[in-house]
Amino acid sequence: MGQIQDVFAKAAKAELWAGNLITGRTDSGNKLENRTPIDNSLIGYIADGEAADIDAAVAVARSTFNSGEWSDLSPAERKAVMQRWAVLMQENIEELAALDCIDAGKPISECLNTDLPATIETFHWYAEAADKVFGKVAPTGSSALGLVVEEAIGVVGVVLPWNFPAQMFAWKVAPALIMGNSVVVKPAELTSLSAYRLVELAYEAGVPQGALSLVCGLGEKVGEALGRHMDVDMVSFTGSTEVGRYFLKYAAESNLKEIVLECGGKSPQVVFADADLDAAVPHILNAAFWNMSENCSCGSRLIVDASVKDALLEKVKAGISTWKLGDPRDEDVVIGPMVEGPHFEKVKGFIATTEKEGGVLVQGGKIHSELGSGWYIEPTIFDNVTADMTLFQQEVFGPILAVTTFESEEQAVALANDSSYGLAASLYTENLKRAQRVSRAIRAGTVSINGFSEGDITTPFGGFKQSGFGGRDKGLEALQQYVQTKTIWYVQD
Repeated sequence: MGQIQDVFAKAAKAELWAGNLITGRTDSGNKLENRTPIDNSLIGYIADGEAADIDAAVAVARSTFNSGEWSDLSPAERKAVMQRWAVLMQENIEELAALDCIDAGKPISECLNTDLPATIETFHWYAEAADKVFGKVAPTGSSALGLVVEEAIGVVGVVLPWNFPAQMFAWKVAPALIMGNSVVVKPAELTSLSAYRLVELAYEAGVPQGALSLVCGLGEKVGEALGRHMDVDMVSFTGSTEVGRYFLKYAAESNLKEIVLECGGKSPQVVFADADLDAAVPHILNAAFWNMSENCSCGSRLIVDASVKDALLEKVKAGISTWKLGDPRDEDVVIGPMVEGPHFEKVKGFIATTEKEGGVLVQGGKIHSELGSGWYIEPTIFDNVTADMTLFQQEVFGPILAVTTFESEEQAVALANDSSYGLAASLYTENLKRAQRVSRAIRAGTVSINGFSEGDITTPFGGFKQSGFGGRDKGLEALQQYVQTKTIWYVQD
C-alpha cells in the first residue's frame, strides 16, 4: 500500500498537480485550487486552461492525425502500445486508486478493487479488439467491387465526468485511440488527477504525444472551447443532461461536429411480489447507494408491489445499517462525502423538499457535519413517494431512495417509464415470462433482471430519452462513434 500512502502524504502537503499536457505548449502558470471533499483541505492545484490551450491541443492533434504517426499504424501495432499502457496502469494501480479516492472522495476499497481493475480491463479489451474489426464487401455484380470500410473520424474531444474519473477516461479514450484517432481530453475540474497520470503513462507506453492531449480547467472555458472548435470532428460527453444540451448548441453553432451524449438518469428498481427478497436486497442497496449514489444509472426509484413493500423495506433498512459512513481513506468505509459543497447543498435540499411534499422518512436523513468537510449524508429512504413528487422525477445524484408502490404489472411499467430519463432499470421476479415482458416494456438502455448491473465491457451502455443519444460506451458498439463509414467503389469494366 506504499503508493497509496505516498499519494495521501502528497495531498497533505498540497503537492498533487494536474497540468495541461500539450505537445509544444507549456502551461501559462494560471492554476486552480484543488480541494478534497474528504475534509475540504487543499491537496494541490490543477491548470486553469483556456481557449488558447484547446486551440493548441487541437492543432497538434490534427497535425498528428494527418501525419499518420498514430492513425496509419496497423491495428496490431496500436494494440501492442495499448497493452503496454495497460501493464503500466497495473503497476501503478495503487497510485491511480488513491488519486481518485482523494480527488473525488470515493472509498479507497472501491477505487482499488472495482474502478481501477475495470479501467485496466477496458484498455486490455479494446486493445484485443483492435485487429478484429472487419469491413464489408458489397454484393455487386462482376462489373464492380464495392468495399465498405470504417475510417477513424479524426480529432476527438472527450469530456469526462467527476464520479468515475479513471473508468470514464477508459470508456472513451481506449476505443477512440484504438481506432486511430487523435484525442483531446478535458477531465472534470473536480477530478483531474488520475487523467493527468494516465496520460503520462500513455506517453511512457508509446502513445505519440500529439495523439493524446490533456487540457484541464473549467467547463465554461475549456469545455465550451472544445465543443465549439471548428477542427474537432466529434465530442463524446458524459455528464448532466443540462450540460449535454450545451454541447448540442455548440455543435450547431460551429461545424456540426458529431456529439455523443451519456447524461442523467432516474432509474427504477421494480420488485414484484414473487421476487426473492433476501437475494434482491444486496442488489437494491448497491443500485441505490453505491458510490454515494453519484452514479448515472443509480436505482433511485424503488417501485415495489404493495403486498411486499413492508417486508422489503425492513430488509433494506437492516442491510443499509451495515454500510459504514466516514473518511473514504479508511478501507472499511463504504459511504464517503458528496463531491463538493454546492452539490452537497443540492442533495440536502431534496430531503427538505420531499418531507414538505409528503414523503415519509423511514431511514437516514442525517447530515454528519462533524465529519471532515461536513458533506456526509446518511443513506436516506423515503416511503409514500408519488409520481408527481420532485424526488420521483428529478435526478438527485446523492444517497436518497424514493419508495413507490404498485398494484399491477401494467402500473409498475407505467411508473418505471414515468421519467424523462431512460438510462437503466432493474426488475425482480421469479416469473420468466414476466421478466421478458417487463424488460422489453421498460424504456431504458440497460435492463437487468434479478440483480443490479450495467453489464460488462462486452455490452454497450447508454440511454433512451433525455439520458442521451448518438452512440454507446462499452462493447464493440462504442467503436462506431469514433469512425466514419466510407464506400469505395471499384469499376471493373
